[in-house]
Amino acid sequence: MHSSPILHRRSRCPADAPQAVTIGNFDGVHRGHQALLNTLRRSGLPTTVLTFEPLPREFFLGTDAPPRLSSLREKVVALHQAGVRRIHCLPFNQSLARLSAEDFIARILVRQLRTALLSVGHDFRFGAERRGDLDMLRHYGKRYGYSVQEQAPFLIDGERVSSTGIRAFLQRGDLVRAETWLGRPYALCGRVVHGDHLGRTLGFPTANISLNRRPVPVQGIFAGRLSSARGIWLAAISIGLRPTIGGKQPVLEAHCLDGSPDLYGQRVSVELRHKLRDEEKYANLDTLKAAIDRDVANTRKFFAEHPQDAE
Repeated sequence: MHSSPILHRRSRCPADAPQAVTIGNFDGVHRGHQALLNTLRRSGLPTTVLTFEPLPREFFLGTDAPPRLSSLREKVVALHQAGVRRIHCLPFNQSLARLSAEDFIARILVRQLRTALLSVGHDFRFGAERRGDLDMLRHYGKRYGYSVQEQAPFLIDGERVSSTGIRAFLQRGDLVRAETWLGRPYALCGRVVHGDHLGRTLGFPTANISLNRRPVPVQGIFAGRLSSARGIWLAAISIGLRPTIGGKQPVLEAHCLDGSPDLYGQRVSVELRHKLRDEEKYANLDTLKAAIDRDVANTRKFFAEHPQDAE
């Protein structure tokens, strides 16, 4: 069991010893990320992950940026599970965007992080106008006394594992391949909040999980599991805009198959195991209720036929 990770969210927080460092978004902390982290740990040095909030693409693209696989909280948990002890999260703002590649190396990698070993991919770019690359890192490594390790792509069936690829799997409902590349089932985490109680009115009470207006890479109706400190429940899960009632923001709702646990205020994880169908708009609430009834029946059928996914 690893102790809780140290998350630094200030731009100035020097490391207390030489570090093995890697840099990136680490969105999803997939198997490629995990392989990189395993390589760093074998160096024998303390491991630091340098990441950013918001992600650089969110800073530059705003609402046009693709949805994340994981929130910062989810990423920290996944990095912890991968054995990372120290996470250095830089605020990505105009000042950082304008920082030259040379100053990024001197101020952040050398002065703040005390980098002794740096591991990045062959296509890693950094600094203002993305001028920094692997050759520049190696050049300055000779001056500052750190070594640079080029991380080879992590392949599954000949394909390079990436957050972009996982996002594409999720968007088309291919949860099996997403799980293979992630190394675990895809899950969304959040706090259970009060909703409009429509599910209870229709006879299917749900736990409403706050997404904090976060866009997510999945929509539809799913069979899955809801986990909290109080237990684990099989659930029929809806993620989407609820078009039948004119919804405008994405909502995550989970109907536990057996029982209606009181989870208000609790942080929960909702794990997706199988996509049942896309979200649809119905003519009225009676038709919606009949569809939910079928979804619950199909969720039970899925877990009866795939008992390993219920565990």
